[in-house]
Amino acid sequence: MACPPPAFEAKITPPAELAGRIARLPRPLVFTNGCFDILHRGHVTYLAQARAMGAALIVAANSDASVGRLGKGEDRPVNPLADRMALLAALECVTLVTWFEEDTPLQRILDCRPDVLVKGGDWPVEKIVGYREVIAWGGSVHSLPFVHRHSTTALVEKIRRL
Repeated sequence: MACPPPAFEAKITPPAELAGRIARLPRPLVFTNGCFDILHRGHVTYLAQARAMGAALIVAANSDASVGRLGKGEDRPVNPLADRMALLAALECVTLVTWFEEDTPLQRILDCRPDVLVKGGDWPVEKIVGYREVIAWGGSVHSLPFVHRHSTTALVEKIRRL
């Protein structure tokens, strides 16, 4: 007898279905994005903080090709998109997970129309993709300070040294 898929996989939402799923979510809606290549404590803390800023958290992950264009290295991402999204979806603080193929998540931001847009502390608020749009419709944009200084790139380099 085959096991049914884990319940958290229902949180993974193709971009074409995102608007319909979001319409049923409570507000305020929080949106963030990233590669989340090797999920670490810094990611989890940041996502929990983002979720605390609203009633639902949407996370958009860079596609594998999009990660590749970021210049993080030829062998990145380490984990394929399906695995990265499954890990994100398994987190209690994450409401829905989707992805984007483009270099920026702007189209997913426009699809979601979040009340709150969040990125990590290495992003000045005015440089966050979607800043102008979210502010224009009355939302807020935040750059959350790092609580735990972790980096997937540094982790990959450490593994290579071992």
